[in-house]
Amino acid sequence: MGFTGAVQDADAASAAYQKGNYATALRLLRPLADQGDAHAQFNLGVMYAEGQGVPQDYAEAAKWYRLAADQGHAQAQYNLGLWYATGGGGAQDAVSAHMWFNLAAARFPAFDTCNRNLAVKNRDLVASKMTRDQIAEAQNLTREWKLK
Repeated sequence: MGFTGAVQDADAASAAYQKGNYATALRLLRPLADQGDAHAQFNLGVMYAEGQGVPQDYAEAAKWYRLAADQGHAQAQYNLGLWYATGGGGAQDAVSAHMWFNLAAARFPAFDTCNRNLAVKNRDLVASKMTRDQIAEAQNLTREWKLK
């Protein structure tokens, strides 16, 4: 599939999702996500987290969020921060939550002050319950993080 076809499929998937036609959205998103499209991966994460057109599956949602987050998708990074902060994968992980919120805050576009501020607020909330060593570890992980 060429770039134009992928864009058309992404647009069609978005339109289907907005109309609540989750089966069509899933059918169009899955190949794009499998090919590494971060936005499609994020959208699949949302669908699994919300149980839209698929059985609700938080582990599957986290998998798709992680794939998108590793490519620098800010909203996926934010959602992973929430996942770790609330213990979505079992035990809470404040260090990982802090790292993902910090990355999201840095990657949201400058004009997206609402999401950027929310990421900072949640990072700081997590930090308020962490030791100094944990914060240092999270900051180090943030500095070492690389796009995949």
